[in-house]
Amino acid sequence: MTAIRTLIVDDETAVRRLHERMLAGVDGFEVVATAGSGQEALEVAASTEIDLVLLDVHLPDFSGVEVLRRLRQLLGDSFDAVIISSANDRLSVAQLATASIADYLVKPFSKANFEARLVNYRDTRVAAPKPEASAPQTVPLRQQDIDGLLARRGGPAASADRAGTQGLPSPTTRGRPLPKGLSEPTIKLVLSHLGSEWQSALEVAEACGLSRVTARRYLDDLCGRGLAVLEPVYGKRGRPELRYRRAS
Repeated sequence: MTAIRTLIVDDETAVRRLHERMLAGVDGFEVVATAGSGQEALEVAASTEIDLVLLDVHLPDFSGVEVLRRLRQLLGDSFDAVIISSANDRLSVAQLATASIADYLVKPFSKANFEARLVNYRDTRVAAPKPEASAPQTVPLRQQDIDGLLARRGGPAASADRAGTQGLPSPTTRGRPLPKGLSEPTIKLVLSHLGSEWQSALEVAEACGLSRVTARRYLDDLCGRGLAVLEPVYGKRGRPELRYRRAS
């Protein structure tokens, strides 16, 4: 059996070393690299062939949610991801579920639990080999497509994802499809964080685990669909601060 080439991503050096030692005790895995930040993980992925990423959610530069989104853009479905993090809130789970994760292991955990999860992943992967690596998809998936992918994988976050977006209006029903690069699950997530109070793009980005630029794109698109409203706030000098809230 070919070893599963694994990238470990965690901001703490001691944790990376611990996971590397624990993984060494599980047959069928090879640690090809470790990374302490999201940017470092992307650089490794661009130059190293990987099959699996063990990914923390809380990283110093941007969240694991954003790391996984960028890795999918870079590598498509050619790799799997197992989340290993202390983040166990519904929002984090729902965001990561849309990126098609293989498993989600909450810290702290025992060595036996870690090994059991990885053995289960390995055996499942061997029993159902992945197809030839496909190029990253440029067409956003529909919600039913995402639900189907999660159901086939048996991902632990599938039910949380559905619960997190249930009942929200679909922006794609407002007369035009989403622009290239925007996805319906993420625009629903951004919309779910808008209320009657004004918020900056940075506040929305931090709440959703997105970059400020990405959050701004979704917010502006929501405004264009009449689902959000924009208000510029002018200070004494410089550009005005843009604030957003859900349309009433």
